[in-house]
Amino acid sequence: MSSSRLRTVAGFVILFLLYQSSEAIGARLLHNNVLAASLMAAAFIAAWPVGRGLGYKGFDAYALSLKWPALRLLTGGLLLMGAVRLAAVFWGLNSGVYAIGTPAPAHVLALPLVLLGAALTTFIPSVAEDILTRGFWLEAARIRWAGWSFILATSLIYVLNHVFHLADPLEWIRLFCFGLAYATAAWKWRSLWAAVGLHWGWNLSNALLDIFITLNNTGPAVWLSAGAHLVTAAIIWLWPKPNDTI
Repeated sequence: MSSSRLRTVAGFVILFLLYQSSEAIGARLLHNNVLAASLMAAAFIAAWPVGRGLGYKGFDAYALSLKWPALRLLTGGLLLMGAVRLAAVFWGLNSGVYAIGTPAPAHVLALPLVLLGAALTTFIPSVAEDILTRGFWLEAARIRWAGWSFILATSLIYVLNHVFHLADPLEWIRLFCFGLAYATAAWKWRSLWAAVGLHWGWNLSNALLDIFITLNNTGPAVWLSAGAHLVTAAIIWLWPKPNDTI
């Protein structure tokens, strides 16, 4: 194995271990949410020097350009996924999967702070996982993908990255559908920001909607989430091809 390939493998292993340590050590072993969040932040921060070590400027190793068009992709993904999530919630309310809950008064009074906190606590895990399961393979791995092979392979990698949540086969299906939507966006725009916008949009909308709705039936909710992501993947696939990438 060449030295450049060894560096690539080592870079992935570093990111993988840091990412998994958040749940393995912080959440499961020590039951410390602050430590878990700190380790997740470390996984994100470490991506920059790892990218440098692989011969890039930093986050561009994962197709995370810091140019202004990236903001358009991030915002567009947030808005699209927010709309899809709301549609899924209305469907779930009408079918009895969800019910309107009564939010705690403290949550209502501190809604701006809750929004800010949810945005921060969902963004870092979303982008850290996207780097590991999509961005690394889109750019740093230096693999010549066909579109379908990238989407399928990284969707499977996304499933396997959830090493502590694979006891239920239904969860494999749900996660794979999630991966299809996010990977399709990353491939179409050749930018991880497109995937981050969707991923963050889903996690953020969940954090906020949990204040106002309750779950009545887990099984149908899993299929509803999977279906929402398949619809999202179809929308992105059918979206007019961008004139350029970033």
